[in-house]
Amino acid sequence: MKIPKRIASAIINSLKGGVVPRIGLPYITVGRKNEIDALLHDVDIMADGGAAFRFIVGKYGSGKSFLLQTVRSHVMDRNFVVVDADLSPERRLQGTKGQGLATYKELIRNMSTKTRPDGGALTLILDRWISHIQSKTAAESGLDSNDPAFRKAVESKIYEVIGALNEMVHGFDFAKLLTIYYNAYWNGDDESKAKVVKWFRGEYNTKTEAKSELGVNIIITDEDWYEYIKLFAVFLKKAGYSGLLVLIDELVNIYKIPNSITRQYNYEKILTMYNDTLQGKAKYLGIIMGGTPQCIEDTRRGVYSYEALRSRLAEGRFGREGVKDMLAPVIHLSPLTNEEMLVLIEKLADIHAGLFGYTQTLTQEDMITFIQIEFGRIGSDSHITPREVIRDFIELLDIVYQNPQIKVTELLHSDSFSYAKAQVNEEDGAVAPEFAEFDI
Repeated sequence: MKIPKRIASAIINSLKGGVVPRIGLPYITVGRKNEIDALLHDVDIMADGGAAFRFIVGKYGSGKSFLLQTVRSHVMDRNFVVVDADLSPERRLQGTKGQGLATYKELIRNMSTKTRPDGGALTLILDRWISHIQSKTAAESGLDSNDPAFRKAVESKIYEVIGALNEMVHGFDFAKLLTIYYNAYWNGDDESKAKVVKWFRGEYNTKTEAKSELGVNIIITDEDWYEYIKLFAVFLKKAGYSGLLVLIDELVNIYKIPNSITRQYNYEKILTMYNDTLQGKAKYLGIIMGGTPQCIEDTRRGVYSYEALRSRLAEGRFGREGVKDMLAPVIHLSPLTNEEMLVLIEKLADIHAGLFGYTQTLTQEDMITFIQIEFGRIGSDSHITPREVIRDFIELLDIVYQNPQIKVTELLHSDSFSYAKAQVNEEDGAVAPEFAEFDI
């Protein structure tokens, strides 16, 4: 594979560090076809004016974040805008000390499009919207941009978009800010444009500050930030995009909140989002949340501890092991097969060789042996994750590259590359695994 070194480096370094790369995912995507197809079906619904909500559930390292980022790449190719954020102790869906607003800020900071995939696309989107309307108006009317009638024609189309927002919650103020931005764009007033962008990013702390700088007596808060996400979705459709996809990962950080009332408020916010999307109260909007099985299914602290959510999300009576319903709101990730993992490490070996400029020496037999060793661990059928296998394999590649005198076959079969063997304690019969490790 011919991959730019910048992308190859991001892939290898990210995976070695245990995180999902933001770029280059198509080069290493394997499996997950059914999950991706199901999520992209939701995308078609969103483009037609609908909305969708999904949970992606899998244990640590199982590929949740990888799937989210893969879908992110796919939908940006379909002209969607994507915002994403990982929850943390400082970022929640609801809070009394700005945690909900902090999540909104992170989402808007990471606003991405196909032409700006790394985030920070808000200003680009606003400018592109106005520029597109000007170009369309000039083509339809034949007016010169210096003609006073041209500006009136442009304003007419601007107000068509703004008028569609006025009926929504907080739509009047949102529309007013778009008007301020348009006038600043027309007059070349970069300072006023920056103030509007600052407001959209949720960076005004008081209404007084917003009133003095922009003339609007409202700011985005912990309680209403989600309403502005819905407004953005409709605006983006009017601005020429297909819609808005919201990706929220690490739901486990809500599960970890010690205060039960605070947890319930956060789950109530999830219920609001879920109901809005399924009842048609949101348009051109998709929401995907990622979490571990425990943080979803634990009836004491998890999402299922909120009965209104549990009754909506729990599997029905027909669900059983080995049968997956990809149309359900909760998608459980099954482990990648041995064959899929083999394909993945073959791709990584090629990328690694291309990045460091050497001829690949690992044979397919070597890789098969590696996979057999990894999946030969005690408990690997239920505990091993792609993250662990990938990190081990990249470490193997690094060692072989830096120590060319080492034969891969000898390394894999040596005592220094020991894999899990059952050691029976003669006293109590307990089985203790020794996990794979490199000892070079």
